[in-house]
Amino acid sequence: MTINVIMAGFGGQGILMGGNILVHAAMYEGKYVTWMPSYGVEMRGGTANCTVVMSEQEIGSPVIGHPQNIIVFNLPSKDKFEKLVKPGGFIIVNSSLIEEKVKREDVNVLYMDLNKMAEDLGEPRSLNMIALGAFIQYTKAVTLEHTKAAIQESFQRKPAVIEINKKALEYGYNYACENEIVRARQMA
Repeated sequence: MTINVIMAGFGGQGILMGGNILVHAAMYEGKYVTWMPSYGVEMRGGTANCTVVMSEQEIGSPVIGHPQNIIVFNLPSKDKFEKLVKPGGFIIVNSSLIEEKVKREDVNVLYMDLNKMAEDLGEPRSLNMIALGAFIQYTKAVTLEHTKAAIQESFQRKPAVIEINKKALEYGYNYACENEIVRARQMA
């Protein structure tokens, strides 16, 4: 089975790192995987997104015209990618910065107050890991254990942030278990 996701927001929200963690978790599971980052020229505040494709089979292209899943961290990203999600797909919306609801009724949506959740954990930069935890819980794209191992490896040069990132991942994972996902209306 092939699972893909586009994570999008602005620079400084950990978009590319979140995608990178997901890629490493998929590799631990022996999957084929592609990661395609895209970002503006600004260091912080410019656009940033990445596309991740994971599969048990070889992947023909890292380009996704119509993603199965998106994680959007700001309104411009929601506006750009919402219309592209396949019917029945999944959208995680950072409701801290996006007050507007998803207009489509043929997708599943989870609204997460990511900035507040990250602040409550004591690490405002952990919103990417919270969203990633919710994504892997919903999609089962990779396991929680492999994602924690990817965090361990990716942050080995910054050991002080490993535990908070694992905690943020678990927080998002549990949040997706316990909170309502707005389900797509069944088409007749």
